[in-house]
Amino acid sequence: MTGFHTLFYKEWLRFWKVSVQTVLAPVLTALLYLLVFGHALRDRVEVFPGVDYIAFLVPGLAMMSVLQNAFANASSSLMQSKMTGNIVFVLLPPLSHREFFLAYLLAAMARGLVVGAGVLLATLWFTDLGIAHPWWVLLFGVFGSAVMGALGIVAGMHSDKIDQLAAFTNFIILPLTFLSGVFYSIQSLPAFWQAASHLNPVFYMIDGFRYGFFGASDTSPWLSLAIVGGSFAALSWLTLSLLKSGYKLRH
Repeated sequence: MTGFHTLFYKEWLRFWKVSVQTVLAPVLTALLYLLVFGHALRDRVEVFPGVDYIAFLVPGLAMMSVLQNAFANASSSLMQSKMTGNIVFVLLPPLSHREFFLAYLLAAMARGLVVGAGVLLATLWFTDLGIAHPWWVLLFGVFGSAVMGALGIVAGMHSDKIDQLAAFTNFIILPLTFLSGVFYSIQSLPAFWQAASHLNPVFYMIDGFRYGFFGASDTSPWLSLAIVGGSFAALSWLTLSLLKSGYKLRH
């Protein structure tokens, strides 16, 4: 496992050495969302009985930060390695496709979870946030970051240019995360958009993660966990298959 450990450590250092950009900047962005939406809607919206709107926002913003940064870490690392040509130094050593997958995946999860923890710590100044079910928080944090990390590996493998990856981010990742109930409960939506939201797998990640804090959610946490776990299994199979074939890596 020396090769796996070395590759994981390299990916960890890659984002940690520039933590102002990769960790602090996303935390600041989440705080700005909290200040703007919290100030505008705090006295007008009560999503769950007895839950302040700012408190409602915090888990959603934390989970959104986890998902976006897990995706960004894996996708940008692979795409940049392909563009600069140093991907050859990862492909030449006798690393199996499983070790390759796990190293990039765990590094992506690490960045996502570090940023999410940073958001939760930073928002302690704004609201009192209890945790009703810690294990649900942990489960959805881990599985959510894993899903987006695996998707980031696929996007990084597929993208040959920055604009290709940007299109993937802007037209898939951002809509999925912003339209997943981060800023609202889907119960407040018309019937058609409620049904559409249930087709969004990111909704189940946000909703299940929020359930861990309040013990209340828009859908069953067990259903959410099944969908998120199934999504991770499917994406892992796809990613491992692509890595084994050398898709867009071995030209």
